[in-house]
Amino acid sequence: MKVSVIIPFHRELSFLEECMQSLKEQTFNDIEIIIVCDHIEEDIEAFLEDYQGIAPIKVEHLEGKSGVAAARNLGMSVASGEYIYFLDSDDYLQADTLELLIRSAKESKADLVYGRMQWTWLRRSQFLMKMYNDDGTSGDDDGEDISNDDYVDEKDKDLLLSDIASKADRGTAYNHLINNKNSVRGISVLNILIRRSLVEEHGLRFNEEIIYLSDYPFVLELLSVAREYAYNNQAIYAKRDYRGDDGLLPLGQQKGSKGFSEYVNTYEYANGLLEKSSSSEARELKLLLDKKIIKYSVSYFAPNLRVATNKKVRDKQFKRICNIVRDMDEDLIKSYSGDDYRILKGFISGNIHKVIRVVNRRRIIKRVKQLIKNEREFPKLLYRKIFLRLSMKDNWVFCESFFGKNYSDSPKYIFEYLSKNYPGKYKFIWVMDKKNTKIPYPHRKVKRFSIPYVYYLARCKYYIFNVRHPVWIKKRKGNIFLQTWHGTPLKQLVFDLENINASTVRYKEETYKQSRAWDYLIAPNQYSSDIFRRCFKFDKVMLETGYPRNDILHYANKEQIAEGIKERLGIPKNKKTILYAPTWRDDEYYVKGQYKFSLKLDLEYMREKLGEEYVILLRTHYHIADSLDIAGYDGFAFDFSRYDDISELYLISDCLITDYSSVFFDYANLKRPMLFFTYDLEKYRDILRGFYIDIEEELPGPLLFTTEEVVEAIKKLDQIKDEYNKKYDDFYNKYCSWEDGEASKRVVEAVFKLK
Repeated sequence: MKVSVIIPFHRELSFLEECMQSLKEQTFNDIEIIIVCDHIEEDIEAFLEDYQGIAPIKVEHLEGKSGVAAARNLGMSVASGEYIYFLDSDDYLQADTLELLIRSAKESKADLVYGRMQWTWLRRSQFLMKMYNDDGTSGDDDGEDISNDDYVDEKDKDLLLSDIASKADRGTAYNHLINNKNSVRGISVLNILIRRSLVEEHGLRFNEEIIYLSDYPFVLELLSVAREYAYNNQAIYAKRDYRGDDGLLPLGQQKGSKGFSEYVNTYEYANGLLEKSSSSEARELKLLLDKKIIKYSVSYFAPNLRVATNKKVRDKQFKRICNIVRDMDEDLIKSYSGDDYRILKGFISGNIHKVIRVVNRRRIIKRVKQLIKNEREFPKLLYRKIFLRLSMKDNWVFCESFFGKNYSDSPKYIFEYLSKNYPGKYKFIWVMDKKNTKIPYPHRKVKRFSIPYVYYLARCKYYIFNVRHPVWIKKRKGNIFLQTWHGTPLKQLVFDLENINASTVRYKEETYKQSRAWDYLIAPNQYSSDIFRRCFKFDKVMLETGYPRNDILHYANKEQIAEGIKERLGIPKNKKTILYAPTWRDDEYYVKGQYKFSLKLDLEYMREKLGEEYVILLRTHYHIADSLDIAGYDGFAFDFSRYDDISELYLISDCLITDYSSVFFDYANLKRPMLFFTYDLEKYRDILRGFYIDIEEELPGPLLFTTEEVVEAIKKLDQIKDEYNKKYDDFYNKYCSWEDGEASKRVVEAVFKLK
């Protein structure tokens, strides 16, 4: 039972490489591979030399026509297998996907067998490591964001919870492949094994005039003629979700797929295919299709009528939707209620003003509910409608650090430098959610997302912050946005990331949009400056000044400052201090932005071995929601996870223990010993996050994997200092050489134009 695997290819051999590798490793090998090249510029023949012998490979080239529909049609015309299977060149398969589909096809004698599509940001090697535990059983997909509602087959709960493989009745197949998709854009021909004789008998082909949405008419027509169906939910197709130029996105995600003409023309074509048949299958599929178009018309098209700028185009489009809705089944229209029904009746009567009135009423009701339900919505409304119309104050400065969670980081040190050296010149607003935080120098404290917060946000000329700002903030003419950022990057950021476990699929677009508003971005070293330029696509002023937050580490009186901090915090003066500052794990969380953390250091063992000489300070990342349980370790372990300024904890620490947190770049300014407790190094580096540097080569301290190793290293810190002396010097010169205690001064002079 040979399978013809048809792969349209336009560009990006790096993606095709993983696609081909997944075919090379298939446990079912009675296949032919048909690669259809769509006006390519890359050398496909040289690339395929490494894959000769895995299966017969046919390379076809489109002439004249272009597009995935034309490529798939050409592939079908030369296919010789009993079954055909479409695979996109930027996707890949699990090793047993084809075998599982073929097995189900043999057992059920089905015309088509479909599997499960799983969206992922991961490279194939990472995906496979994440899918399977060491014992070879399928693992959970914790942490990976698959929230693209139009595509994710993970939403097909009945498919996931059913038997591993089963013969499907017509209703089940229609439900999985059509009804469970949020829109027609989610209907896909991928991961469906199709009997080729069925395709040839009925002359099934993709419409080559359709650019973005050619899948769903083909799938509808296929389902209308198929008689036997089967599914196998262990047959997994990895659909790559990534962000780049619009042309590099999967077709269904490109902007053109949402264009009115493409959407409506494709519907009319698909509807025409179904109307040719009088079968019950075609009638049922037409109802499912019409439900999708009703959702589009009511939820997307109708709301856009009120904001359309070209009245002539608007009215023309409205008439086309009216004609579509009028031709729909009357009972289907009557099955809707409330505003949805009123909007549909407006389409049927051709009354655009009625539709807009219903949309406006619905919008007002929804907005009122939001204002009542969400306490943040009313301040945002005031911000947009009132506060942005007030004058901007040239001497007002808005300061925010880590989403208002503490008084710290570079915004703190810039504020203190300005307050000390230019008293009375500026009015400062500090975002602070904790009531008892003490902030020196005159300022106004506001709670994040409160009415005062949005009032001052709208009126301050200067905005100093160290993380991404809210997406709804509007930058006014004359605003100065100073992004200080919050660390030298070890883990890959934004446009350097392919796998994004800790974000939504909108992460890159939102960060790109936000970074367009930044006037200045601070870099602590040349390494960071180069990365920031690239990963944020930042093209404005890079302040190569060092981090203001590290100024305190170079103060002449830093030892006296440290003694005062120790006394204030109740740290025994007769003992040495260890600071343990781990980062969070992207795949361990309650909700996005609130991460779990399990303390892997054995405090009992450490107290037993080190308690006479040391105390340990624990400082988790601000993203971590868990409180550490240190009950019973009084006098030895101190939890300072909620302490505002970690730079002050650096000063009082004789040694740092961390993992993949960027804290070690800052701590290196003190030239004190550092140990790296990297108990999950392989997982963190290879699956969760990529690193910019080779930590096994560059880190100025040992990588340790157990509490026992950590304790032994602490006992011989002097020996470790000698052993890593040369590496530490190299590290310091690369990452700390710009910092000398005057970064705040340099930043202030550049941004505020002060001398």
